Amino acid sequence: MRYRLALLLPVVGCLLGAASATKPASKPTAKAPKPASKPIAPDTIAHSNALFLRTLSADGTQIVHFRAAAIDKHFFFEEPAGVTVYEFDGAGYKKVELLRGATLATAMKKYGTK
Repeated sequence: MRYRLALLLPVVGCLLGAASATKPASKPTAKAPKPASKPIAPDTIAHSNALFLRTLSADGTQIVHFRAAAIDKHFFFEEPAGVTVYEFDGAGYKKVELLRGATLATAMKKYGTK
């Protein structure tokens, strides 16, 4: 048995060496199509929200990047300048402060414990 394994060892080594020396599979010439992204726009939107978004994007001339979150009575709006914090007063949200240079996570941590 030992001798049979010793005889097979060089054969296996040659096969492994030959397999690694083969040319790798060529890349496909056509790229796979990107999956269609799902729309995030709501079916309806309040007029005041539409006006806010229109103003935010300067009537479509500026690309807008922002994130938003809420904890209890606080609403957080993150933009490149920082995070604006709003507090719900029973009828709507009023601006509390702008945390310049802050991230959404730091603002939520600051107000989430109150």
